[in-house]
Amino acid sequence: MSIVSPFMERDQVWSFMTPPPVLDLDTSHGPILYLEDLNVSFDGFKAINDLTLYIETGELRCIIGPNGAGKTTMMDIITGKTTPDSGQAWFGQKIDLLKLSEPEIAEAGIGRKFQKPTVFEFHTVFENLELAIKSDKRVWPTLFADLSGEQRDHIEEALEIIGLQDLSKQLAGSLSHGQKQWLEIGMLLVQQPHLLLVDEPVAGMTHREMDRTAELLTSLAGKRSVVVVEHDMDFVRSIARKVTVLHQGSVLAEGSMDDVQNDQRVIEVYLGE
Repeated sequence: MSIVSPFMERDQVWSFMTPPPVLDLDTSHGPILYLEDLNVSFDGFKAINDLTLYIETGELRCIIGPNGAGKTTMMDIITGKTTPDSGQAWFGQKIDLLKLSEPEIAEAGIGRKFQKPTVFEFHTVFENLELAIKSDKRVWPTLFADLSGEQRDHIEEALEIIGLQDLSKQLAGSLSHGQKQWLEIGMLLVQQPHLLLVDEPVAGMTHREMDRTAELLTSLAGKRSVVVVEHDMDFVRSIARKVTVLHQGSVLAEGSMDDVQNDQRVIEVYLGE
C-alpha cells in the first residue's frame, strides 16, 4: 500500500515511502521495537524503572506523561545516547540496540527529531535535504559529491511530502518555526528510517501549523513506525491511535485516548494538573 501525502494531490504516491531493507532487521514475528525491563539511574534517581514497551511495525504511538516521567531518557536509550543499567532494547528480532553506537543505530534505520529544530539556517531547504541524504558525512566527499538521480528524486519527493516544494531555494533560516520542524522531518525521511522518534513536534506552532503537522505524521504511519512524545493533549487527540502514559520511569497506562483519559491514575498524575 502506498501512502498519500496530505500536502499533495490525492492521486500522487511516493516510491520511497517504504524504507529499503536493512541488514538483519527482522519484524516478521513481532514488533519493530522491544524495550524490556529497562532500568536507568542518575546519581541515585531512578529515571527509568522496569520499563517495558513494544512498538508495532507501521504503528503511530503517542507517549505522554508529566515532566520527569522518563520520556527523554527512553528515547536516549533507543538511540544509543544512554546505556541502561539493566534490561533489553531490540530493533526487530535480531538487532540488539545496546550493542550499537549512536551512528550505528541511525544507520540501522532509527531517526530522531528533537524538540528544537536543528536545520542549517544558512543553507537552502534543498541543500539541507541534500546534506542529510548523503551517506558519506566527511566534509570533502560531502561538498564535492554529485547527487545521484535516485537521491535527487528522494529529495523532490520529501519536499512534496513536507509541503516545502515551493520553498526549496529559500534559506532555511527564513522559514517559520513550523516549516523548520517539517524540514527536519524531511531531513530524516530522505535517510529512509524504519522508526521515527519525534519529540514535541508542535511546541511553539500556530494552530494551522499544528493541523498540518498532524496530517504529516499520520500520513507517515503504516509504512514507517512513528513514536511521538508530546504534551499538547489536543494534538495528541488528533493523531492518537494508541497512547502510552509514562510516570516515574515506567508505563502507568496504555490504550486508546479515551482509555487513558478516563483512567483515574492518569488523571491524578498528569491530566488533572
